[in-house]
Amino acid sequence: MPRFRKKLAGAAAAAALCLLGAGTASTTPASAASSLEWAALGDSYTAGAIHAAGPFEQPRDGCQRTTEAYPEVIRRDLGSLVSLKNVSCGNATIADVDHRAQEPIGNELHIPGLIDHHDPDYPFPPVPPQIDALSPGTDLVTVGVGGNSLGFGEILGKCVALGPTGGVGSHPCEDYYKSGETESLEHRLERVRTEYDRMLSAIHAKSPFAKVITVGYPTVIPDNTAECTYGNLLQFATIRRPDLDWLRTSALEPLNAVIRHVSAAHGDRYVDIYDSSKGHSVCAGQEKWVEGIKERLFNDQNPDTWALVHPNVRGQANAAAQVEDAVLGG
Repeated sequence: MPRFRKKLAGAAAAAALCLLGAGTASTTPASAASSLEWAALGDSYTAGAIHAAGPFEQPRDGCQRTTEAYPEVIRRDLGSLVSLKNVSCGNATIADVDHRAQEPIGNELHIPGLIDHHDPDYPFPPVPPQIDALSPGTDLVTVGVGGNSLGFGEILGKCVALGPTGGVGSHPCEDYYKSGETESLEHRLERVRTEYDRMLSAIHAKSPFAKVITVGYPTVIPDNTAECTYGNLLQFATIRRPDLDWLRTSALEPLNAVIRHVSAAHGDRYVDIYDSSKGHSVCAGQEKWVEGIKERLFNDQNPDTWALVHPNVRGQANAAAQVEDAVLGG
């Protein structure tokens, strides 16, 4: 039996004994010792940002880890089965996971013409590369990263800015990224592929006995972009529908494909969040699992806040269910 499955079985058996009342003071240390040593790595889709309940950083480090993000949901579900080190951090790139100290931004947001929001605690001290949380004794690594390395936030901002320059049926953002004025999506995706491969190699070198689970990105843009209303800040603001189609088919779906293919090459388990979140895109109204450029807080004093296309609590709960199945699947 592989080490991961053996330890998972041992931890589950110890937990079951305690639930049945068979545990004693002498068995408690054994139960704790058999817990899976789990490191959760990733960007804001893993950390939760401000869109999945309240932050729990103490002291605050600017990474915006939240109580309802999927690692924390799974930790509560599995209890003593796991011992979690959650070092995910908003705005993290692949490089911030495998070799580079990151300077977290917290709520400091500046997008020309759209956002100018200052965080009173900014700037934050650098946090170590997330891979530093791993050791030869790590049993489980989950990692959800890649969107910031692709530059998805920057692309969204550009598409919002360019939308008003075109008319109905136009695709000014696609035209810009195909014009040669900036790095193409194809080149970005190849770079992500190379970096993701390097990261997984580094993770396996640091924790050679760990089970590694990679996590993709959810459905953000619906297949039918007629569901999206131009100019709606609770959706995609001024991004044109043809550009939304282009972003879905040329950025988001290929990014998930890159993560899936590189994971398979390393023998790692890929968790597909995309299919299970179909029908719950930014444009799904009350059924959305991902918020839009802004989200509604139902607060008369501050009805809307910046969400910048991140999963809400329901989206994180779905991710938790899919990742937990992969963990328990051994």
